[in-house]
Amino acid sequence: METLTNILSAIEGVVWGPLMLLLLLGVGLYLQLGLKVMPIRKLGVGFKLLWQGRTTAEGDEKEGEVSPFNALMTSLSATIGTGNIAGVATAIFLGGPGAVFWMWITALVGMATKFAEAVLAVRYREVDEAGDHVGGPMYYIRNGLGRKWAWLGGLFAFFGAVAAFGIGNTVQSNSVADGLNESLNLPPWLTGIVIMLLAGAVILGGIKRIAKVAGKLVPLMAIAYLVCGLLVLFINADQIGTALGLIFGHAFTPISAAGGFAGAAVAKAIQFGVARGVFSNEAGLGSAPIAHAAAQTKNPVRQGLVAMLGTFIDTIIVCSITALAILTTSDWTSGETGAALTTMAFDNTLPGFGQYVVSFALAVFAFTTILGWAFYGEKCFEYLFGVRSIKLYRVVYILAILAGAVAPLDFVWLMASVFNALMAIPNLIALALLSPVVFKLTKDYFEGKTVLPGEDLGR
Repeated sequence: METLTNILSAIEGVVWGPLMLLLLLGVGLYLQLGLKVMPIRKLGVGFKLLWQGRTTAEGDEKEGEVSPFNALMTSLSATIGTGNIAGVATAIFLGGPGAVFWMWITALVGMATKFAEAVLAVRYREVDEAGDHVGGPMYYIRNGLGRKWAWLGGLFAFFGAVAAFGIGNTVQSNSVADGLNESLNLPPWLTGIVIMLLAGAVILGGIKRIAKVAGKLVPLMAIAYLVCGLLVLFINADQIGTALGLIFGHAFTPISAAGGFAGAAVAKAIQFGVARGVFSNEAGLGSAPIAHAAAQTKNPVRQGLVAMLGTFIDTIIVCSITALAILTTSDWTSGETGAALTTMAFDNTLPGFGQYVVSFALAVFAFTTILGWAFYGEKCFEYLFGVRSIKLYRVVYILAILAGAVAPLDFVWLMASVFNALMAIPNLIALALLSPVVFKLTKDYFEGKTVLPGEDLGR
């Protein structure tokens, strides 16, 4: 185990080095500028389409498996997870308050990335042997760039199928087990069994059952957490200005050690802000478009406008509430990190109640993340081995939940971090090469021209 940990640590140092951060921000910024900042300008349009997308438009029923709204909820179910609670706290602990600023920057450019991913996913999606719509980076690489690039799509699918066991499975069950052990003294193995049974009942039902559960749980859990977070901020309202000052002030200047906080250079703020931001909203990883490819829509750009909201909701709203809740207390210098730091901040402001809010939110967030990533992983596996392989993948994925709950936390996070980066590389290459398609389709859409999905292109 120690040898494997050392190998993964060495790989992580390379794949999450300056080049990767530059690639993530660079591609996102290029897309944002190429779209003339449309994802930010048309944010209101996106929310309008999301509201309309609660029901499938007439004539679109056979164009996918789930409504545009539930496609976003499935995507959000996979993104709103431990990254919003533990990931934000870890970013602050390692990179200082300035890391939050770089999380925001990652989200703003990431909105363009997520938009482009969903546009390409619907544009180049296919219908598989089971009659389901399938799409995502592996398909827009193969169908958009041509068969000679199919190997790159295969690489993404392999990394995605493996990464699902990290970011979407073991990290989540481990964080919940750790959190419930701290707050309720529940043994990790018991938590693992309960999550495994509940998740298994949903995952075995496929995308329609996952989307149905996500469509109900995600809005409920997000609103409940935000209400409690806003209550913390209301109580600590006099400290919000100071917290914002720390965020903006230390985005460009180092911060000294204080209490249990070791201090952080600007490079650390950027590194951990971007890395944890991507871990939270997944813009650039290529995971979300797998869900959006199943949307019941004929228009790739309309789904892209809905998809980009995922990054905004996840990071600009949910992560910001967590960050400000931590920074408006003195707990961020306590030396605690991860979910324990967020729990401390909430509980010190809402005594006897706050810790249960965080524990419950963490459990529900993690549960829905496990569901969303089960779908991502199985579609990657299907791309490699065909429709018949899905059942095998589901069973192994469900069993891994229990293993994650009792595994060493550091190793689990390390594995997730490495495979996240390996997923992102093929996807970002494809986004850059296919950007002219995204720009043209977007221009056509806003000029009122017809924009069609992949299966209508007559290839």
